[in-house]
Amino acid sequence: MKFDTPATTNPIDQLKVIGKPTDRIDGPVKTTGAARYAYERHADVPEAAYGCIVGAGVAKGRIASMDLGAARAAPGVLAIVTARNAGKLGKGDFNTAKLLAGPEVDHYHQAVALVVANTFEQARAAAQLVRIDYERAPGRYDLAAEKDAAQMPKANAFSGEPQTKTGDFAGAYAGAPVQLDATYTTPDESHAMMEPHASIAEWKGEKLTLWTSNQMIAWGVGDVAKTLGISKANVRLVSPFVGGGFGGKLFVRADALLAALGARAARRPVKVALQRPLIANNTTHRPATIQRIRIGAGADGKITAIAHEGWSGDLPGGQAETAVNQTRLLYAGANRLTTTRLAVLDLPEGNAMRAPGEAPGMMALEVAMDEMAEKLKLDPVDFRVLNDTQVDPEKPERPYSQRKLNECLRTGAERFGWSQRSAAPAQKRDGRWLVGMGVAAAFRNNLLTKSAARVRLDSRGFVTVETDMTDIGTGSYTIIAQTAAETMGLPLERVMVRLGDSAYPASAGSGGQWGANNSTSGVYAACMKLREAVARKLGASAADAARAEFSDGMVRVGGRAVPLAEAAGAEGLVAEDGIEYGDLDKKYQQSTFGAHFVEVGVDAATGEIRVRRMLAVCAAGRILNPKAARSQVIGAMTMGVGGALMEELAVDKRHGFFVNHDLAGYEVPVHADIPHQDVIFLDETDPISSPMKAKGVGELGMCGVAAAVANAVYNATGIRVRNYPITLDKLLDRLPPVA
Repeated sequence: MKFDTPATTNPIDQLKVIGKPTDRIDGPVKTTGAARYAYERHADVPEAAYGCIVGAGVAKGRIASMDLGAARAAPGVLAIVTARNAGKLGKGDFNTAKLLAGPEVDHYHQAVALVVANTFEQARAAAQLVRIDYERAPGRYDLAAEKDAAQMPKANAFSGEPQTKTGDFAGAYAGAPVQLDATYTTPDESHAMMEPHASIAEWKGEKLTLWTSNQMIAWGVGDVAKTLGISKANVRLVSPFVGGGFGGKLFVRADALLAALGARAARRPVKVALQRPLIANNTTHRPATIQRIRIGAGADGKITAIAHEGWSGDLPGGQAETAVNQTRLLYAGANRLTTTRLAVLDLPEGNAMRAPGEAPGMMALEVAMDEMAEKLKLDPVDFRVLNDTQVDPEKPERPYSQRKLNECLRTGAERFGWSQRSAAPAQKRDGRWLVGMGVAAAFRNNLLTKSAARVRLDSRGFVTVETDMTDIGTGSYTIIAQTAAETMGLPLERVMVRLGDSAYPASAGSGGQWGANNSTSGVYAACMKLREAVARKLGASAADAARAEFSDGMVRVGGRAVPLAEAAGAEGLVAEDGIEYGDLDKKYQQSTFGAHFVEVGVDAATGEIRVRRMLAVCAAGRILNPKAARSQVIGAMTMGVGGALMEELAVDKRHGFFVNHDLAGYEVPVHADIPHQDVIFLDETDPISSPMKAKGVGELGMCGVAAAVANAVYNATGIRVRNYPITLDKLLDRLPPVA
């Protein structure tokens, strides 16, 4: 199905199933333990051996020697894989560094060996007997020290151009009566999903099956095939349940590759899970940023000049954190400048983490907007509303498909009681607590990508949907079932959904907030093709088939009403199709918007910060399942609190690794840190986005949260912290006197 004109009325608009707050259909199997994750496929692979990865002990250098004698002689050892015996390996399109190092080492904890044994304990014990001598090389581990050497990276489809200019920023800024020039920093952050990176590999002749924890099945097949130098037709990835990903499982990692190499070497299936302390340095992370923001405005509060420059680092050949990109779109202003620069660092790979670009970018931009509002003596909500734009400010000829940012801000302010906020900071107390409120806009682009599905109607009148779409805890199973049920006129219990298998048609996958809208659109396209097949089988003309009605398990066409089960016949019917997009996203800027409101208390004596209340108001097209969408948003809000107050990978700048590489040292929010969270979805459909008239929401809920927390801390204490996370040591010596 080609989607190149705005959607009109279609079967989804019936809203009999779509749009309802539906319980997740995968909930029972997950809560009872019946769901099988990558490491648990015992029935599929009952005799699997175990692999334990050995990570590099230096951040940069080369392996001088490797003594495997003691490890090979250890009990139960079946094979040891290193770069020497692995055969020729390529590098996947989505991997920056090699997944198996040797002799060169690119980063700390890069995999250098896999020990395979009969039991996990035997593999782990033998891995500790591998003796490696390294020749260390000097490395670059400090973004601030490398900042001046950073270069503008190449443009790509995800990042866009590294620099944009509109008007005369320098002149307009110099002439602005009110100016802000501030620098902000965000730290390296780690994915902290519950399920570690894990895989089981089995070879049958030349064909490889990988049961793995992966968000993007089609990408994974391509990268596994390219790395191993085999045909994609000989690679099958299976990932029906993923225990969290946050972008860290967008790409094939060392567990998958080494499980495949280990299984080939041991000549039996092998399972590999990355040890938790290996994940932070071995896999990907959100890279640190340095961001400079300059804003110039007239006395009336209207922005006349805005510039956002961002610096981040990555391994050679890596990508920049696009922290400036939302500033190209969010607020009006005729004179604009954004620049992204990338430094070469020898730290582990920086890459996508939930809401890449916008999440750290808005941690800076939305604090700068508050600082500017204060300079102008304007309310922060009013300042943002005043600088709204209904067109792309860099390309004024391109309007937004939908833009309800002001409505989000106004609705949130009313619901949250924003009028009770003190404009002057450090004025409100509740016993020992200094109390403040903060606000930030939320923004995330709506990305469109092809997605396909296969649907089967059987003789019982049941529909089965097959697509390689993944469910990373987000509710994909449920919204896909709702889409098929709505389109085919069936109750939800008569739809079965099968996901996460490369044997199924390739979907959008889970990432970039694009999964829900695109995958359901692909399912809708396949179901519309199935509807046509049903009607034509009943003898309808093409015109009558297009007018056929599907409801209550029946099809009504050409004056007949026939049960779907009867129409399917004994052999059933199968249809396969997908969604492909035209140029509507070129003609219209497609984005999602929101507003975050936060109230905090700061202990006047200790500087301890407690989040008291949170509200998110979201405008993200049609909400396919409000219950699942709310869960996505409150999870994102929670992650935003972590980014504001605690998450930071501490870099050892002498030896080049993340020191706190486990969940004991890398802090994330727990239940006691998070109060009640309220979420409001504005009533919105976007017919320019897709036939579903939906957009993404899972990353929008995070964008701006950390800034809202930071702004609330400032309102409570009068202390402006521009370097995340906001820990109490950054407040203690500047707290107001304890009265």
